[in-house]
Amino acid sequence: MPYPSSSSPPSQYHPSARSVYPSFLSVQESALLQLSWAWQGLVDAFRWDHVISTIAGDPEVRANVYKSLLLNSLSLTSIYTFDLLLQPLVRDQQKWLHRNVGWFYQVLWLFPVIGLSFYLNSTWCNIIAERTFALKHGSRSASQQQPVTYTGMLKSIATSAYRIVMVFTSLVVSLSLGNIPYAGPVLGFFFFAWLDSYYLFEFVWIARGMSLSRRVRHLEERWAYYLAFGMPSAALCTLGSGLANAAIFALVFPLYILMAMHARPVPADPYNPFPEADVLRHPSPFIPIRLPVFVPVMFLNDWVVRILSVGGGSGIRNTHRRGLSEDAETVEEGEKIEMQSRRGIPSFSSSRSTSSRINIGRRKMD
Repeated sequence: MPYPSSSSPPSQYHPSARSVYPSFLSVQESALLQLSWAWQGLVDAFRWDHVISTIAGDPEVRANVYKSLLLNSLSLTSIYTFDLLLQPLVRDQQKWLHRNVGWFYQVLWLFPVIGLSFYLNSTWCNIIAERTFALKHGSRSASQQQPVTYTGMLKSIATSAYRIVMVFTSLVVSLSLGNIPYAGPVLGFFFFAWLDSYYLFEFVWIARGMSLSRRVRHLEERWAYYLAFGMPSAALCTLGSGLANAAIFALVFPLYILMAMHARPVPADPYNPFPEADVLRHPSPFIPIRLPVFVPVMFLNDWVVRILSVGGGSGIRNTHRRGLSEDAETVEEGEKIEMQSRRGIPSFSSSRSTSSRINIGRRKMD
């Protein structure tokens, strides 16, 4: 058997190690990219022209926006009526009726109005989001395409319950961050901005058929954009205190949903910020591509779901075989929905195969 000579050319099927080694952008280039994406998020959060044109152009959107603004304005007025007028009048009063007039006002008027406002606001915002999605994309959302069945009703109830759990755990994380010395207020504000962005874009993601893990991953891989997009609404919600902040958020919520429906989050592929280039160049590993901002929330959600699901089946017991937040996702959606399987629904997924990306210390959640 003849042996190849040392002068024979190397095989073309074995490229050099240098040719297959990934190329990275510099730290400065990666930082500038994140700043540009953050700037785009801030610009999209001030596109009031989209809000005005959508409200003016469609009577269904306009009617639901007006109803939401009217009811939430009533809630906000009721809160400040108590804080600025009633509470100072009954302070330090000796008579029982005077001392408890604030309690009667809260129980008989304030809490029912706020509760009704939040319930109706959620319904109206769903209508606004679905109608805007249909106007923009010319098709119904993924949730509307599913037939109304008994299982679908159960999933809808589970989704609403899970959102309540997620709101509660998010508030716990936000308050915990705010109590950290020195950096706490800044970290709490940043987290609140990401949280606002999540709930503002959640309607878009659900309409596109994205599962819970995909929604969280999408935000965390575009953390700079969503941080900047959520900053204006987060700043508005710091103007008051307590219930007033919640009422302010409910007041501007449908307006920012309209902005989110028209927004284009960047980048399209965070692992390949320059898809048109001939050479694949990843961002610098010293600047995180994916920032796990919702890990504490998902961790608390999993624990709450497992506590509520004690004795509910063997699927919850085998927790060491499940990924992060899969228990919660099962409760919220019943099963994962692959976007590519839904024909006619736009996708956030990049056309480049996932296998062509470099996995830089990230934990996949789906």
